[in-house]
Amino acid sequence: MPLQVSDYSWQQTKTAVFISVPLRGVCVRDADVFCTENYLKVNFPPFLFEVFLYAPIDEESSKAKIGNNTIIFTLHKKEVAMWDTLSVSGGRNSENIFFEKLKEDSIPAPRSVGSIQINFTPRAFPTALRESQVAEEEEWLHKQAEAQRAMNTDIPELCDLKEEEKNPEWLKDKGNTLFATENYLAAINAYNLAIRLNNKIPLLYLNRAACHLKLKNLHKAIEDSSKALELLTPPVAVNANARMKAHVRRGTAFCQLELYVEGLQDYEAALKIDPSNKIVQNDAEKIRNIIQGTELKC
Repeated sequence: MPLQVSDYSWQQTKTAVFISVPLRGVCVRDADVFCTENYLKVNFPPFLFEVFLYAPIDEESSKAKIGNNTIIFTLHKKEVAMWDTLSVSGGRNSENIFFEKLKEDSIPAPRSVGSIQINFTPRAFPTALRESQVAEEEEWLHKQAEAQRAMNTDIPELCDLKEEEKNPEWLKDKGNTLFATENYLAAINAYNLAIRLNNKIPLLYLNRAACHLKLKNLHKAIEDSSKALELLTPPVAVNANARMKAHVRRGTAFCQLELYVEGLQDYEAALKIDPSNKIVQNDAEKIRNIIQGTELKC
């Protein structure tokens, strides 16, 4: 029975999904890869990775690159939109996906059926970017794959935690839920434990910064936003939205401390990332007016 790979990571933009799967030292030049618009599988014995995708992809233009003991899939979405999650757990399209998997299981040579292209040396991002940008995209994906495995087990109370509480991603989701219900202190506690388990995940600091802003812990909000920006490198399209939010949260904290020049610098950095964001544009203009003495408060 194959061993299911669960320690993968994924990122997305509105047009593409990037999945990073660790190969655990297995040579995969003869790996079986199967891809349809709703399903992706790579079989590299004794391991197996498969996912029923949240929405359809264009398997013809999607690609994969193998290197540094990792396989990185670049899947191009058929519809321009952000996905709520990577995979479906049932419901819509489930019958079609199940039929596709049954059909795939009956075919002896999956690699000849799936049309996804696998490259061992060429670029994994088939876009008209400069080589340096492509290298940065790949560096970011490898960095996130490593971050997912950077677990700290040297925590005294680790043995007292439930199994799900040992998962930083589960704790992040719990913190997000608590934040949505305005239970900011409890959300901070969830993020704190997640960071103790894995201090390489930038969204943990970014989300904790939002909690500190709500509680007026302004110096802590600045510290967490700065840490998030430190981890959100290199700057690439996949992490652009997170970097923009980090600058806005740090800038907001600076403004509430009446450090308007520093706040404006962060807002202008956010606008360089997302120039069409009307809310950030309006807030930046308000800060300029304060600096010029034409308004009384941020």
